[in-house]
Amino acid sequence: MNPIQEYFYRIKEPERSALLFLRKKILESDTENITETLSFGLPFFKYKKKMLCYLYYSKKYKQHYVSFYHGDKLDYPELIRDGRKKFKILLIDMEKDLPVSFIMNVIDDIKQYL
Repeated sequence: MNPIQEYFYRIKEPERSALLFLRKKILESDTENITETLSFGLPFFKYKKKMLCYLYYSKKYKQHYVSFYHGDKLDYPELIRDGRKKFKILLIDMEKDLPVSFIMNVIDDIKQYL
């Protein structure tokens, strides 16, 4: 098992399946330019080798989230700055449907800054 698989393996169900689904959607959205790497022990997605977003868990909010690089340049009320300079996060409520289309729209918007 590679380190990225190990990261997801440590997450309990049903969160693991939801995050793996989201991971798949992000990677499939642009197979030529979006890649995945493990940075700082987290699954990072890169667009043309530049930081795009990553997945993590917030102890403060007790929720998983997607953190978007250059999120500071976007004005979506759903995104939280929470003291970050360049990143904004989107909390993922596991009790609701994943906001996949919204996440893909944010990713497309961020690409213009990379």
